[in-house]
Amino acid sequence: MTKGQHPFAVIVSCSDSRVAPELLFDQGLGELFVVRVAGNVLDAIELGSVEYAVEHLGAKLIVVLGHEKCGAVKATVDGGELPPNIKVIADKIQPAVAAAKAKHSDNVYEATTDANIINMVASLNSDHVITHVEGVKFLGAKYHLESGEVEFIK
Repeated sequence: MTKGQHPFAVIVSCSDSRVAPELLFDQGLGELFVVRVAGNVLDAIELGSVEYAVEHLGAKLIVVLGHEKCGAVKATVDGGELPPNIKVIADKIQPAVAAAKAKHSDNVYEATTDANIINMVASLNSDHVITHVEGVKFLGAKYHLESGEVEFIK
């Protein structure tokens, strides 16, 4: 472990303490490069982290991992006044809220979570640093807190 790291995958995951990618995917130290941020959103810092893992560490799989009952999604859907730094997160999730409401889903929170995962995968898939590396694959996934299952979504 001290001679370097060689993760096969990057996981962009929510910071929620109930979502631990290494445990969910039964992986040990050095096998995953995990980027955790509330709402599993991507801005320059998170994208730079993913770019590093792909370009310099050789990771070939990128998974955006959302989860049901996400607090960042709920805060965004519910609206209202948010502190400035939390508002930055909500602003990244807002397009997913619009997409979920346009579909007239029975559960706007979970539809927003799904749309947000899809949006973040699309963001990664349009990153020129990442996409120039041959063989990189992108997946969206949702962790179900109740069952402990990870569902891969498109």
